[in-house]
This record gives sequence, structure tokens and C-alpha cells, in this order.
Amino acid sequence: MAGEELLLPTTTNSKGRGADKEEEAEEEEEEDQVVNPWEVSAKDGGRIDYDKLVDKFGCQRLDPALVRRVERLTNRPAHAFLRRGVFFAHRDFNEILDLYERGEKFYLYTGRGPSSEALHLGHLVPFMFTKYLQDAFKVPLVIQLTDDEKCMWKNLSVEESKRLARENAKDIIACGFDITRTFIFSDFSYVGGAFYENMVKVAKCVTFNKVVGIFGFTPEDHIGKISFPPVQAVPSFPSSFPHLFTGKDNLRCLIPCAIDQDPYFRMTRDVAPRIGYQKPSLIESIFFPALQGETGKMSASDPNSAIYVTDSSKDIKNKVNKYAFSGGQDSIENHRKYGANLEVDIPFKYLSFFLDDDDELEHIRKEYGAGRMLTGEVKKRLIEILSEMVERHRKARAAVTDEMVDTFMAVRPLPRMFG
Repeated sequence: MAGEELLLPTTTNSKGRGADKEEEAEEEEEEDQVVNPWEVSAKDGGRIDYDKLVDKFGCQRLDPALVRRVERLTNRPAHAFLRRGVFFAHRDFNEILDLYERGEKFYLYTGRGPSSEALHLGHLVPFMFTKYLQDAFKVPLVIQLTDDEKCMWKNLSVEESKRLARENAKDIIACGFDITRTFIFSDFSYVGGAFYENMVKVAKCVTFNKVVGIFGFTPEDHIGKISFPPVQAVPSFPSSFPHLFTGKDNLRCLIPCAIDQDPYFRMTRDVAPRIGYQKPSLIESIFFPALQGETGKMSASDPNSAIYVTDSSKDIKNKVNKYAFSGGQDSIENHRKYGANLEVDIPFKYLSFFLDDDDELEHIRKEYGAGRMLTGEVKKRLIEILSEMVERHRKARAAVTDEMVDTFMAVRPLPRMFG
């Protein structure tokens, strides 16, 4: 779900057939990039063109005026992910801010497809940002663990998928979410009742041709995959959680996610008014690059393509020094003369995610880009930041008990949902 690689069997081209403009954005043309919940790739191993993606999907760029408005409404600095365009696109985020300014409420929804024992830094990005949103707006949050999805796509057993969901829940809880405002659920455990009723309502509105057009399913895909999209759609409807939102069926939902999850919610936004619900709003991020470069792909089969929350400081130092693609020149002389190519330099890109100090980041950008700072110096600073971050997360995760997981996942009213 939303917490996947800055989150399908191998798919065909996605060509949506929606009822409104945002559903008509996918045109009949040869794709030079494929971006959907299960596959992210560019033609000939190139980089993802986010401008083309925004045009194709029909979402909007998140402009500086919206960022300034968030700061004004929340009375706190915008998260670095907002300031630096990591979260760069949206659907109706301005409407969420309108609600908030009027004193009305909304809730957050994000998720994670639990397919691995340990999370990497790309998996953490949506949760780090969601925590900021929860703290800034003081709103409730539902986190979906799509253990059923991973059982179907990764060929995991039901038992293993459920086990991984609980393990991933510990990493999510370690991000610091407010237990009085957060409900974490696994599909295998929670789907039923009002949630399932909403799934059926959505399913009745989406034809086979449309789901093939949006997601690129093929005749070889089993029916479990084809029937899954309503499961991810309905957490954006408050009536799916009667223990939380009884009598609040018009409550708006904001979904922080990577832009590869957009197809799910284009479908959801098309269906929602037809079944009497509000369209969910989205705020969407770019993808977190692999160590080998933006044309590479983080892969569980290649542990050297990513930094994991289980990596030691020694592991992090080795991976950054050995595998992080550098935009520096091939000699010190040339580097001093021409400077680093920051468009491809992975150490600098990682710093732009995780170095919170804007002044220091700008200093590195100028000095490294001009060749006055060497790649080794930039990598050394990145190693320091990542080692501190991973160690902090590891300590927080070690403090998460099974009883805490049970409490976060218990079907219970949240004691302090708003304010």
C-alpha cells in the first residue's frame, strides 16, 4: 500500500477509463515510463519524469503557497519533505486546508504492504511525514497493513503475511505515532462488517474493463488481484470504521502516499460520489532512490541497494562508501574544476531527505556543486546522519512490546481523536 517503495504482477500500460477529467488523464500512447502500485520503471533505464506523471495522472503540483499556508495554519515550520518537494503533488489538499481553517475535522489514512522482515529508509518516508501531519493537525490516523495483498502478490502464505504485518507494525509504531489517535489494522484481521459492505459498494461500481484499464491486469492474473482494489479504497471512507467515526460519514480523508499509489485513489475518487461518500484527498511523494542511482531499483533481493533499519553503523558506512552513486568527477582535479553533478548524486539526494538543517544543506549544495567539497566529505556527513537516524529508530523499535502492538490494533474508540 502507501508505505511501499515510496509504495503489480508485471503489468501492461495503465490507461484509465474514468468518468471525469482526472480519470481521462492516461492517453493512448506508447509509454516511456510505467508507474503503478506494483511497477515503477522508465524506458531504457531512465529517470522518472514527474512532470509527465502529474500531467498523465491529472493531479496537481504542490506549490510554495500551499506550503506557506500549512505553516500559517499549524503555526509550525513545514516538514523538510514539504519544503524540499519530496511531497510534490496533491489532489484537493487545498480543500483539506479549507476545512481545517473553518475549524472542521478530517482524518489521515496511509498504509504498508508487509512483504519483508525489515523496512528500508524508503519505506519510512511516508510514515515520517504522516507523523508530522498527525502532530501538526492533531487528527486521527488509520494505518492499513495489506497482508492480504502481499499474500497474493508475493506468493506468501497467509500465516507468514500476518506475521510480517505484526513485525512491520512495530517499525511503524517506532516512528512515534500518538496511540490515543492511531488505529493500525491488518486486512486479514479487520475486513468484515461495515468495511466489507463498503468494499462491495465500490466493487459494484468498477467494471472489469475499467480495473484492467487503470491497473493493467492481464488474463493471466488471478481473480484475487483483480478484486483487491476495493480493499485499499474503502479506508478512505469513515463509515468503514464504525468504532471510530460513527455519525461522521462526511468526514474528509487525507492520504499521504507515494505517487505510485495514485491509481487506487483515482478509482476511489471516481466511485465515492456515486455511493454517497466524499472524495479522499491525497498528498503524494516522489520515489526514494536506490543507492546505485535513480535508474536503479531498491530490491529485497539486493540488500546493497538500500539502507535498512536493521543495518549497523558499519553496514551503513560500507554501503554509502561502496555503493552510493556519486555525481563527483573522476579525479580531484576535474572535480575542483567542474564540481559535482547534483542531479545524479545519491549522497546529496539522501541528504535532501534527511538533513533537516536548510542552511547546512544549502552550504553543501553550493560547495559540492562548485567542487570545493569532495564526495568523501559529503558521504561522511551522510553516514553520520543515517547512523544516528537508524540507531534512534532501532532503540524506539526495541521498546515496542507485543502489548503495545495489540493496543494499537485493538478495535476500540480512540480516547483523543481531535485536538
